[in-house]
Amino acid sequence: MSRAYCAEGAPGELNLGFTAADTREAVEQNRRLLAGAVTGNSATPIVSLRQFHSNLLVIADKADVKRERPRKADGVISSVPGLLMAIQTADCIPVLVADRRQKVVAAFHAGWRGTVKRIVELGVGRMRLEFGCKPEDLVAAIGPGATQCCYAVGEELLSEFESQFSYARELFREVFDSDPVRTKYPMLFLTQRAPGHSPIGPQLHLDLIEANRRQLLDAGVRPSTISTTGGCTNCHTDMFFSHRASRGHAGRMMSVIGVKKA
Repeated sequence: MSRAYCAEGAPGELNLGFTAADTREAVEQNRRLLAGAVTGNSATPIVSLRQFHSNLLVIADKADVKRERPRKADGVISSVPGLLMAIQTADCIPVLVADRRQKVVAAFHAGWRGTVKRIVELGVGRMRLEFGCKPEDLVAAIGPGATQCCYAVGEELLSEFESQFSYARELFREVFDSDPVRTKYPMLFLTQRAPGHSPIGPQLHLDLIEANRRQLLDAGVRPSTISTTGGCTNCHTDMFFSHRASRGHAGRMMSVIGVKKA
């Protein structure tokens, strides 16, 4: 029902976040469409969060449905049937986890800040502590986000990840600039700086999907029960919202998970 992010005359889009550019009515209608598509009932409550790139986790119940404002956190866990736990993204990585034996679900918002703060690893630990979940009973899905092909970051992120993870170097790779203008007119980009001090050179690209897969593995989740789905939000703007590709003018996607009513 959203018109804020599409060209004139184009079909409406499914923005699921209460962004400044869109109307609340359109987003509420879109959320009902999502709930209906997932559960068969458009009135199924969706429990969302005020995300702020942290590793803060909350346990959700029916009281969250009646709150005027969502709670401030980046991970949500619940065992209450009939609710959908939701994470909003537009380049960050959504991670969904379920314990089908204990009937417990969780949703995590994993941008680079949440990832380096181990939100997924901490979240699985919280599931074990609060609900007695066993890692061998868990299944997980990692959704679409800005993948390594497009996720250029600064050197400071490598340092942050190295301070936390022994395998940090495996999450980064150097990508050389393939700018066609630079290739055709190399003289325009010459510098008088000494070798090694020029800003021209390879960029570091971070693999956030692999980073979060590794956290699931470290938490004890079996490799065969971890699925990745979707693709690169930055590459496929015809399918996904991308904050980076749109220079900030983007709606929000929503990844949801819930426990079925008996």
